[in-house]
Amino acid sequence: MKKKQPGSPDSPAASAISRRKRCVLAIAGSDSSGGAGIQADLRTIAAHGLHGLSVITAVTAQNSGAVASVHHVPPRQILAQLNAVFADFDIAAVKIGMLGSVAAVDAVADYLRQAGARHIVLDTVLVASSGTALLPARGLARLRARLIPLTELLTPNLPEAEALLGRRLRSDLDMRRAGKDLLALGARAVLLKGGHRRGRLVSDYLFAGESVTVFSHARLPGSVRGTGCTLASAIAAGLASNLPLRDAVARAERFLQREMQRAYRAGRAGMRAMSPAATRAATAAADRKV
Repeated sequence: MKKKQPGSPDSPAASAISRRKRCVLAIAGSDSSGGAGIQADLRTIAAHGLHGLSVITAVTAQNSGAVASVHHVPPRQILAQLNAVFADFDIAAVKIGMLGSVAAVDAVADYLRQAGARHIVLDTVLVASSGTALLPARGLARLRARLIPLTELLTPNLPEAEALLGRRLRSDLDMRRAGKDLLALGARAVLLKGGHRRGRLVSDYLFAGESVTVFSHARLPGSVRGTGCTLASAIAAGLASNLPLRDAVARAERFLQREMQRAYRAGRAGMRAMSPAATRAATAAADRKV
């Protein structure tokens, strides 16, 4: 039997080079602290073995303590980025985070609708962890009217859901009613995250059609930056891999809990951050040594 040469088209090395990965597009702002935003999105997508693409909507100057300033990327440049990636890549899912401006919401909504984008996961980023507002009130109205109806999954936390619905949510009954009202905005499914509620147990509610699935876990001590970005990107990665929605959410919930348990401190203000891609690489290296 003839031995395959390393450079031949049918060699294992050539096969690995030619193998294509599924692509997930992250549309979000840049977080210079590295804790959240597009940085967290791309790390999470890579940790799931997929190829991450990016469209930057805003550039923030922030560190572990505060957001110093925000530069909104002009709509023309947002559209140029969208044109570039959709022209070249087969995009299996889209995760949307910070949009930052009314113009960005309009540009992204129009483009994704015309492109017929698949598996859109919308993480409604309205306020930074430090408390800085990241989307004006008019932008919120545009989200409701133009972007939410395009999404497969909407993933608001408690304050974001309250802003979308214009009322306070306190009890379990409030959460269940809110889920139905959020579905009425046009998303095919809603994951209402309960991390901002008090108690030792954290429950996230997945509303899809008439079904409600509750994902509960023990509350971990302290706070970690980038949890919303990481969870939404992990769900998008699952959908891109052809997992059913409930399975994609369940896997992403487990993934986030593992990464939060491995969070580390960064910056003088003591920000706790995650590095999923680094964790995956370290785990793979350890497996090779066994």
